[in-house]
This record gives sequence, C-alpha cells and structure tokens, in this order.
Amino acid sequence: MKINVPMNVPSDKKRIYEKNFKEATKNTGKLFLFAGDQKIEHLNDDFSLKLNAGNSDPEHLFKIANSSKIGVFAAHLGLISRYGGQYRKIPYLVKLNGKSNLIKTKDPFSPALWSVSDVVNFQKQSKLRVLGVGYTIYLGSEYEVEMLKEAAQAINQAHQNGLLSVLWIYPRGKNIKQEKNPDLIAGAAGLGLCLGADFIKLSYPFGPGKKEATKAKEIITAAGNSGIIFSGGGKIDNKKFTELVRDQIKIAGARGCAVGRNIHQNKLEKAIKLANDLSKLI
Repeated sequence: MKINVPMNVPSDKKRIYEKNFKEATKNTGKLFLFAGDQKIEHLNDDFSLKLNAGNSDPEHLFKIANSSKIGVFAAHLGLISRYGGQYRKIPYLVKLNGKSNLIKTKDPFSPALWSVSDVVNFQKQSKLRVLGVGYTIYLGSEYEVEMLKEAAQAINQAHQNGLLSVLWIYPRGKNIKQEKNPDLIAGAAGLGLCLGADFIKLSYPFGPGKKEATKAKEIITAAGNSGIIFSGGGKIDNKKFTELVRDQIKIAGARGCAVGRNIHQNKLEKAIKLANDLSKLI
C-alpha cells in the first residue's frame, strides 16, 4: 500500500506517520472509526438504561473497542485518561473539541478543549497507542472562522508530530437551509481537503440502496485524496446498516466508515460481532 504522506509531515516524523496510518487503516488505506465522543455531544441521550443492559456504563465503549477489529476508537482525552490504563491495546484517536446538545442556538460553536500539544504530552506520559486527533467543524455557523482556524492549526500540528487528522464537518446554522444538501456536503468534503485532513467524516445525504450510493460519488470526488467516511447516524437494524456501509464503500468509493450508536447500542456480544463484520467489509 502506497501512503500519500502530507508535505507538512517533517522528514523525521514520516516513519511515525506511516506507521500510524498503516495501523489505523490496517494496511488498507480505509479507516474504521468507532465513535465514542457522544458522551459530551449527546450527554445521556445515547446511553440510557432503556437502550440496552450494558450501554449506560461508559466502560461498555472500551470493552467493544478492546475486543473488536476497529481502526481507531475516537473519544475525548478525559474519557481516555480515565479508562486507557485498563485498555492499552486499543488504538485511540483523541477528539479535541466538543459541546453538549443543551444550548439550542441556531449557530453552534465548539472550540477546542485540548490542544495537539496536550495530546502529544499525554501520549508520551501514558504510552497509549494514540494514532491521531479529531475536530468537529460546524460549517455555515457564524462562528465557522474560529473553528476553521483551530481545525487548520490542529491538522498542521498533528502532522508535525506524525499523527493522523480526522475532521467531522456538519453544515449547521441559520444560514443553512438544508443540512443534508448533497452539493453542500460535497463542498464540506472539499473544504476538509483544503484544511489538509487525512479523513473527513460527513453525514450521508442519501437513502439506502445502490442507486442512492452512486449519487455519493460526487462527494468522494470533491474530497480529492483525502478519505471520506460517512457517519453512522441513529440506530437501525444491524443487517440494513451493514448493507448501507457496503454500498457506501463498494459503489460510492468511501474510504471506510464512522460508527457510534449503531455499534454501542447493542449488548456487548452483538456489538463486537457487528464491529467485526464491518471491519471485514472495510
């Protein structure tokens, strides 16, 4: 597998970047991101006891990540610091920013909670397998300039240290008429490329089915040589979700997937099985 190493990775960090890329993508160039950042983003909405017997315990996320063939487990630094010592073999991606869902303003703002320097220091201190960092941008928000700047700096600093970078980009705000307009999503893909992201996590703006997946090719093209991974969204039937991901990868050309609720809102055994099925597919 040939790795396209960004030119802002210093020569003395190139080997580290390549190692992290190979490990995160399991030598395929495709990323399976297991998302655990909803503990801040959605508070307890995704983790209620009503959903399943084990899902309300935060350790459920780590048990899944530890026992399945994911590429990276994306979570906030504080959560990783609380459980990482018990789960050292998990490949981590540290989410730098986050906000709760309580403030109902039309223009969301999610500034960084940690810096890339914090992550690098944590990696050295903890000796955990930290492979990269992630950041969410709310495109179209009146605060987008601040988020764009923080994201650009985070990506550059990550590459300077040989780490991967993943952007979550969601069009949101009073200027956005349709959050899942395919042309707008394609624009977000191109923006992520211009900021230098290795992978860009976007909402999938189409329904299930092979014909629908064909429409997503324009989004993949707009991202150039950055990889697009579509977000999993709310919980659906496991078989239908697997078919959706298969079409996104095999037909549209997505370079992996990002899944949270569709995995962790299952009991542990089913969650691990679904994660491994997705891993095999990717």
